[in-house]
Amino acid sequence: MSIPHDDTMLDPNLAEDHGDARRVAYGYVEDAFAEAQQDGLDSDALAHAALFAALRTLVETYGEEATALFAENLPEKVRNGAFTCGTRH
Repeated sequence: MSIPHDDTMLDPNLAEDHGDARRVAYGYVEDAFAEAQQDGLDSDALAHAALFAALRTLVETYGEEATALFAENLPEKVRNGAFTCGTRH
């Protein structure tokens, strides 16, 4: 499957057509995290597992190269606060 040169299909902040579905999906993920934490699982372990599962799914859907290109932009997005809620470190 060919992916556009940008990460529109992979980034919920950029894909307006899929924005509502991605917001709902994010709610499910947040709920799963909350439930797992209530069961005593460490949030760090949950985050690593979620990243692994997400990257595996992206590779299955779009392939290694497209996912790698998407991942190359993550450090800049992290540094620019794309994933920051509340106080920045």
